[in-house]
Amino acid sequence: MPARAPRAPRAPRQAAATGGGRKPRGTAAAVEREATPIPEEAAEDEAPEPYSPLQKTIASVFNQAQKTTAGHRKLVINLRSVFDQCIQGTGSIGGTIGVQGRQGEKMFVREFCRFLNRVLVVKKSEVVGDRCLRLADLFIANLAGVETKSKKNAKDKKKPAIAATAADSQATDGDAADADGDVEMGEEAPEEPEEPKEFVETEASRAILRIINHLLPFLGAREKIVRYRTTQFIALMLTNSLREFPFDHSAVSVKIFEQLGMALSQRINDKEAIVRQQAAIGLARLYEMGVTTGSDDENSDEEENADGLSGIVRLLLDAIQNDPSADVRRTILFNLSAEQKTLPFLLERSRDIDTATRKAVFARLLPSIPDFRRLTIGMREKLLRWGLTDRDESVRQAAQKLFNYRWIDNTNGDLLEVLERLDVINEPLEGGPKYLALKGFWENRKDVLESMQLGEEFWENLTPEGAFLARSMNDYCRTAADAKNLDIDERMPEVTRLAVYLQKYINKLIAATKIGAEEVDNLEFIVQQLLIIAMTMDYGDEIGRRKMFALLRECVGVVELSETVTKLIVQGLSKLATSENDFCYLMLEVISEIHETYAEDDEDGDADSFHSAQSDPEQYDEDLVKDKPLKKSTTTTKEPKIKIEGEKSNNKKRTRDDDSDVDMMDVDANSDASSAEDESKILKELEANLKCLYVAQCMLENVRGVLRVNNHLVSLLNGLVVPAVRSHDAPVREAGMRCLGLACLIDLSLAESNLMLFHHCFTRGNERVRVTALHVLSDILMTHGELPFNSPECTITPSALYKTLGKAIKSADAVTELQSTAVEVVCKLMLAGILKDEELLKALVVAYFDPTNAENQSLRQTLSYFFPVFCHSSSANALLLAGVAVNIFHTLLILRQTWIDDEEDMEMISPTLIAAQLIDWTDPRKTVVPASRGAVQETVVDATPHAIVARDALERMCVSGCNKEERKFLVNAFVGKCYLPKEAGKELLREVYENVTEAIEMKVVAEAAGRNTLAKVEGQVAKLLAELQEEEGADLTMAPGVAAEDMEDDNEGETVMPEKTLGDDDLLQQAAAEEQEMEQEMEQKDEDDETPNVTEDEDED
Repeated sequence: MPARAPRAPRAPRQAAATGGGRKPRGTAAAVEREATPIPEEAAEDEAPEPYSPLQKTIASVFNQAQKTTAGHRKLVINLRSVFDQCIQGTGSIGGTIGVQGRQGEKMFVREFCRFLNRVLVVKKSEVVGDRCLRLADLFIANLAGVETKSKKNAKDKKKPAIAATAADSQATDGDAADADGDVEMGEEAPEEPEEPKEFVETEASRAILRIINHLLPFLGAREKIVRYRTTQFIALMLTNSLREFPFDHSAVSVKIFEQLGMALSQRINDKEAIVRQQAAIGLARLYEMGVTTGSDDENSDEEENADGLSGIVRLLLDAIQNDPSADVRRTILFNLSAEQKTLPFLLERSRDIDTATRKAVFARLLPSIPDFRRLTIGMREKLLRWGLTDRDESVRQAAQKLFNYRWIDNTNGDLLEVLERLDVINEPLEGGPKYLALKGFWENRKDVLESMQLGEEFWENLTPEGAFLARSMNDYCRTAADAKNLDIDERMPEVTRLAVYLQKYINKLIAATKIGAEEVDNLEFIVQQLLIIAMTMDYGDEIGRRKMFALLRECVGVVELSETVTKLIVQGLSKLATSENDFCYLMLEVISEIHETYAEDDEDGDADSFHSAQSDPEQYDEDLVKDKPLKKSTTTTKEPKIKIEGEKSNNKKRTRDDDSDVDMMDVDANSDASSAEDESKILKELEANLKCLYVAQCMLENVRGVLRVNNHLVSLLNGLVVPAVRSHDAPVREAGMRCLGLACLIDLSLAESNLMLFHHCFTRGNERVRVTALHVLSDILMTHGELPFNSPECTITPSALYKTLGKAIKSADAVTELQSTAVEVVCKLMLAGILKDEELLKALVVAYFDPTNAENQSLRQTLSYFFPVFCHSSSANALLLAGVAVNIFHTLLILRQTWIDDEEDMEMISPTLIAAQLIDWTDPRKTVVPASRGAVQETVVDATPHAIVARDALERMCVSGCNKEERKFLVNAFVGKCYLPKEAGKELLREVYENVTEAIEMKVVAEAAGRNTLAKVEGQVAKLLAELQEEEGADLTMAPGVAAEDMEDDNEGETVMPEKTLGDDDLLQQAAAEEQEMEQEMEQKDEDDETPNVTEDEDED
């Protein structure tokens, strides 16, 4: 028997397209019957009338279009031929309809739309729907006279970018740049106007308008798939077929397109993201065509004068900023024209939460801009910083590729010109965006790195950009493993020559500073880069080392140099010094020279005046309390004792009590400076003191040795730092505190004796002093831990310090910077395991949810990172939070009620979200512990946190002071969400069971959902306890641990446990029976509550 030929597969919806299958259901079918009624409907008992030749032809075209897109052009030609025949009333099809002209045109459009309606109900997943819409779009393009392009040309087509003015067109060669190197952004340069061609209305244009008018009602259809297919087809037409359609040729055409714009404006707020996405494409195309909506015409004067944006653009910009769907935001980014008004909003998407959207800014939007110099310098800085420091590797690579190729090519490979278009001078010393950009450039463009040569002329005429380029190349070649083959020492000048260049630019900087020249910032930046290069040089050449050492030694005391330059010079001297002891001695000499330069005319000061480090140290022995004996000095000079607290002073001839220095540390006291002193003299002395203290600070930052064996450090503390801390000038005192704090980091005994001093500064000082004291206290505790509190010399207890920190966190009128600093300090100490205090942890959680801290972004950002890391990194930390979670929730409920009663403008987040956060932070399943091989794995180390939370929540529910609302949140958001495994322990689970049983007996929850939750938890815990008893092999007197004599039989139906020992099998059977009985009781109560059920249709709505 011969085999039959295989049956051709039937395309989905094919029967619907040919008219032979079932009718489309839903609103779309109803709208179809209303919009395009079929004449002469057949009766139900009669056979349907066969299709006419016109209908069969159109149905055949749609049928073939579903199979493949390869033959669409041929099908479009066939449709156009049928359209022409209907208009002329001739041919095999036109001759059968019996009409011609406009009547034939209407009949064709009606039949075409009839079959188009059947495509609008095809689901998004069906590819045949897309194919049919593509066919319809090609037909519309044929009617509009648009020549379609090939796929390759469509792919290479770029969206409109920022057009340049006539002057901007020459900016590519660098001739039309403005003062800061930017090319001004402007509108498109006016071209020679072409003679407008008068548009003549044709049958094809009228057919296009009829089709658009037919689709307008479907944009508001109830079915989401109809709305999607309609917006998809309209967006497809506006993108391909009607981009250059003259919509303003008649009043009817303008009205139709305005109605289309208004309908799409409503769809941009559709609840379905796929509809909003297609509506955004359509609105972007309408904006490019110049279509306005009716609301634009009414409010054009007010709105456009306010921000210069039309209604359509305002809708799109609002959607790109606030739409919850990343696909919608990305679609607007791809389709909205990058103009001068819209570009800042588009570039903001480089900070989008979606990775693909952020990447699209660097991979698609910015490359579409012809020249990066058309961006403002602020835009370039932000884009580099946001792109190169992004958390996602793909975004960083896209930003780096943009800089390496696109921006470099815009300047014809001139790397210095690219740097000139950026704000290089304000680049931080380490890790700035420009530094990262150049580092990535050297990694990916080895061809440029190998050919880079820096000649003598380059060094003689250094610019900030050139110095930064040289420093970047030097750092990369000395640190990168793949650049070791490049001999950087041959490309860089030798040490002696580098010292000559450095001296040249330092002299220029000093001269420019004295006269206040404008190039001070440029010269200072050049000196900074040269100093950084000098610290990486090889000082095997002794002559070069001595030359550089002498230069730095001479420059470190120059008062005209800024703090940044001074810090780099001190770092260079620390590297060039033969030993740390010599380095400290050198710094003491420098400090003495600085002070003597300012204080030559004031040698006979009183005992309280500020002294240099080279003053007689014995002069301070009487002002300092005797401390433990230090190591004897090799010199004959008596070594001073390091102590801040004072005793009798022979110079002052007055008695000080134990709190004398505490009184002196009150920074709010007024200065006792004599009124006879000249103001300029006081300012010079203050400048000298601050300069000396900053040099001392830089020195202490580079010292790693033991303080008490270094006599020079001891002299520095007694001669410079201690008087600075006692000074009444707030800037001097603050600088002295920083120096004393650095000294405490390298000497434990000094930290022990001065911890009380820093605590006093924090409690009594002004804002700046309190912030500095907080940082010092944090550094001391991070370095020494709790050891300073164990010393008898420390007069402050940990509880007193923690109480003070808690007040700073909870203070309602606290300064924003002080509060955020206190939070940062506490978080740092808690993460390090140094501080473990429940009250401080509670204060942090309350501060995180407190609405008054909503504007303190630094505080919120710190805590947003802290809580997940703190709780999920250690089970002990999770247990610490679990112990106070219910108490914290109660406090926050009181705070929320206070806000509601006071009718404040700001709103506090709901208790449900607060409880969800607390449950998530204490979830034992999220605790991450290091595996044995060094990897990271997620295991439940300690399963008790949620059991503790459930126990405390149930105890709180049974308290008389707990109101109905709080109980509802406790049972639904806490007890019902807790993870209770048997690993939590028998005793803890027994407490949970007793509490939940008590809550059920007391009927603390009236809602059916709450009762069901309690019953579920009771059955779950009873089962766990039974399993634990079975594993232990012990007998249980009663199911789970409740004494029989404690059970009451007052209520009917209550089961009293018998006073006898149950075996394991009996225990399991009894627990199962109790659980089944409780479920039946809950079902009966639910039926009594008569909770309304939601039908499937209502739920779908």
